[in-house]
Parts: sequence; structure tokens; C-alpha cells
Amino acid sequence: MSKVIDRPEVAKEQHPVAPLLRMDRIPHIWCPGCGIGTVVKCFATALQETEVDLNKLAIVSGIGCSGRAAGYMKLDGFHTTHGRAIPFATGLKLARPELKVVVFSGDGDLAGIGGNHLIHSARRNQDLMVILVNNFNYAMTGGQNAPTTPTPAKTSTMPYGNFEHPFNVPHLVASCGASYVARWTSLHVRRMTKSFKEALNRKGFRFIEVVTPCATLYARLNKLGLGLDLMRFYHQESEIRNGADTRDVAIGYQSKIICGKFVDEDRPSYLETMHEYYRKVLGDKYVPTPPEGGMLREQN
Repeated sequence: MSKVIDRPEVAKEQHPVAPLLRMDRIPHIWCPGCGIGTVVKCFATALQETEVDLNKLAIVSGIGCSGRAAGYMKLDGFHTTHGRAIPFATGLKLARPELKVVVFSGDGDLAGIGGNHLIHSARRNQDLMVILVNNFNYAMTGGQNAPTTPTPAKTSTMPYGNFEHPFNVPHLVASCGASYVARWTSLHVRRMTKSFKEALNRKGFRFIEVVTPCATLYARLNKLGLGLDLMRFYHQESEIRNGADTRDVAIGYQSKIICGKFVDEDRPSYLETMHEYYRKVLGDKYVPTPPEGGMLREQN
């Protein structure tokens, strides 16, 4: 540490994505070996490389380890209540349709308590980009069983092993109507960044699952080693199958992880469908307000 202090030219150097982070809130709360910081870095890199207008982008998150991302990014951000990130983001997008709205949260928040919002947002093809960081448990609150916990993995609420069938989340959202569906691990930094860049430039419901290690609770309870051990596992057992049938990409316990871009379709988003319908029904009487927004008024 003293060597860094004695060398001002080193101390002044900045991480490439530092301008997109609230450095006054660093160091972050994430544990050593956690993969969430890697996902945040890839997302920040994608924002830089796509040159998105940051004044027209908002990030929304819920509660949990991954939900803290909104507070660390130097963007208009909203840290909402548990499971309610997607409905909050939906309201924001309908009121401010010119914005790019990104939901960044965890598997417990989005697929557990927020699961109903997840499936209906996919069904409507809402114009949202959703990043689901999957660490297979409710990590911030004690390592409880989550809707993504593989069988028979152990959690704090299932110390003898999980017997519940977990969600295959890519298949869940794809079957509901999501227009873009992908999965990567926190090891796949280049592919993950590319996927984020693609999703930022698509419309409709874009869903990206990122499998990350929880070294503190999930790995410890299941005697899987440290975060580095899990990353080695991802390296050995990940298989990229772009275009794979999402019915075949369920994740088992310490089994092969199928990654890739599974769905990429150009379909009308929720607002586009709504405008097309009301223009057909009401004709010249229909004027969306604000322009191309989600509200309707009739001309006199």
C-alpha cells in the first residue's frame, strides 16, 4: 500500500470503467470470489462501447446482492423493493418511452418473489433489458433456497439437500414470449459484454442470465471450494450452443452449463403493439401522450 502512495502517477490512474461508477461508494459490499462485480464491469464496458446516451438510460434493481448494482453505477438508478424491479421499470418505460431501461438484479429477486412480474413482462414483450445474476441462492439474507437452486444442492433452509425442481429461467422467459434470451457465466467476459451490447440495441423484452459463483454461502455449504474453483468449473463444464432449444438448457448440480444466445427475434414491443392497435381502432382520434408514450387521449 505504501508503494502506491509514494507513486502519485500510479495513484492517479483510473480503471477504464471508473467514470461509470460511484467511486465514493467503493469498496463495494460483494464478497471475495463473487462474480457480480465482473457482470457490472462487463455492463459498463458495453455502455462505453455502444456509446449509449447515458442521460437517456436508467438502471433499476430490487433487493439482494445483485440489487446493489444500481447504487454503484453513476446512472439514473432506482433501488426498489424486493421483487418489484420489473413493475417499477415498466412504469418508467411507459411514462418515459425515450429512455433505455435496464433491470439488474438476482435470481431470488427476479425469479422468486418477482417471478410473476418476470413472466408477464416477457409475455407482453415489454421494452426492457433484464440482467438476471444467478448464484443459486438468496445470498444476502443467509443462503436460503431459491427458485434456481439445483437439486440436490444444500442451502441454509434445506441442509439435507434441495428436492424442489428449479426453474430453467431461459426456457421460462422464452416460452412466455421474450424476444432476446441468452445465458453466460461470469467467466465469459467477452461474450457477456457482446450480449449486453446486442441487447442494448434491441427492442422488446431482452433477457440475459449470468451464472456467477457465491463463494461465501452456496459454495461453502456444498463444499465446492473458493470462487476460483467455481471459475475453473465454469471453464471446464460450460458448453456454448447458440440457438439451443431452451428446453434443453436446464442447470443441474455441478453438471454441464449450456451457454449462448438462444433467442433473437425481431418482434413488436409492447408499446408498438399498443399504438398499432389503438390507431386501428380509434383512427385519427388516437394521440399518444407524451409522444409515443403509454398514455392515451382523444382529440377534440
